[in-house]
Amino acid sequence: MSDTAQKTAILSIPGMDPIELPMLKGTLGPEVIDIRALGSHGYFTYDPGFVSTASCKSHITFIDGARGVLLYRGYPIDQLATQCDYLQVCYLLLNGDLPDNEQYREFRHRITHHTLVHEQINSLFKAFRRDSHPMAIMCGIAGALSAFYHDSLDIYDPEQRELTAMRLIAKMPTLAAMSYKYSIGQPFMFPKNSLSYAGNFLNMMFATPCEDYEVNPVIERALDRIFILHADHEQNASTSSVRIAGSSGANPYACIAAGLASLWGPAHGGANEACLRMLERIGTVERIPQYIAKAKDKNDPFRLMGFGHRVYKNYDPRAKVMRQTCHEVLNELHISNHPLLDVAMKLEEIALHDDYFIEHKLYPNVDFYSGIVLNAIGIPTNMFTVIFALARTVGWISHWIEMNEDPASRIGRPRQIYIGEAEREVKPLGERQKCVVCHPE
Repeated sequence: MSDTAQKTAILSIPGMDPIELPMLKGTLGPEVIDIRALGSHGYFTYDPGFVSTASCKSHITFIDGARGVLLYRGYPIDQLATQCDYLQVCYLLLNGDLPDNEQYREFRHRITHHTLVHEQINSLFKAFRRDSHPMAIMCGIAGALSAFYHDSLDIYDPEQRELTAMRLIAKMPTLAAMSYKYSIGQPFMFPKNSLSYAGNFLNMMFATPCEDYEVNPVIERALDRIFILHADHEQNASTSSVRIAGSSGANPYACIAAGLASLWGPAHGGANEACLRMLERIGTVERIPQYIAKAKDKNDPFRLMGFGHRVYKNYDPRAKVMRQTCHEVLNELHISNHPLLDVAMKLEEIALHDDYFIEHKLYPNVDFYSGIVLNAIGIPTNMFTVIFALARTVGWISHWIEMNEDPASRIGRPRQIYIGEAEREVKPLGERQKCVVCHPE
């Protein structure tokens, strides 16, 4: 993308000469009006949620919501999910292209040999209650990593940035599994270098010192696909949080903790957990018509979680891959009579054929299918967002690196429209009126 504008937009404001604003064009997507100079004219824009504002330039991910397109570095998500493993996709997001055999072996070796965490980190878990939500633990532990790996906190050193990326990608599965083991009172399991990235995570989750865990290749591949499909998704809330935290020069572990905190929300990374809670609330197939009616009623606050998407106004391209994977897992595990999954499958059937869902583009999204898969393989619901965070770490750190390499990056500082009191004087304490906000009549 060039900063050389091919066209200009003309902004007309009463009483002022027209303001020319350059228009920029990326590789893909619509033209963008560059409003950086608007402030020098005494104006700025108002855009709640930043739905019409580009905060940065990026080479990493492209989304066309109208067409249902998701590209990582130009590669379609369905091809990556079916032809690559997660570590190949990590290499792609970090480096700009898919690895060859030698590059892949070296990258996999580096990740595999960074999976252990500092032994003293174990003691940090004891500061949390056993019934803490695993995401609460992850937010705290991720931020604390900077106290253990402070040999690579120089954000201006490319080698240290790369080392930090390796450590984060490698250690997040270990920390995620530890947060689960701690919550159920089982001992932590060390990573095993002989296993794949997904297989190693499954082993750390479900093995014990008393009993080995045999990794099922169908489950392993399904989890690997979940990681790929969640690896990045452009400038979403958590990625934007990582970037805006990083724009201040904060260390990378603090930035990842900011991403984790943002991801935890039910409208973002918590959506697949919220989807399973919804299925539990519906309970049985017989109750589905009642909840479909509630979802269609504009005056009813009930929402069907796992359907539709903020960006995609077509079928979520990740959901297409996840739908196939979901059915592969259910067939592999011979699950044919499970109340929760029966409800999910019936909802899927309705959503794909009901005129209301089709008209409102409420297709099942990736959170709907990934939640079913994770539930089927025995992952507890409160771990769903943790797994999302584990997968998204590579996207976060890729954006953090890209931001630090961009000479145009500036500290994030959104503006606001102030609607509070106009300027007024402070009166002596004895002369003040009762506060009508605190004590309304």
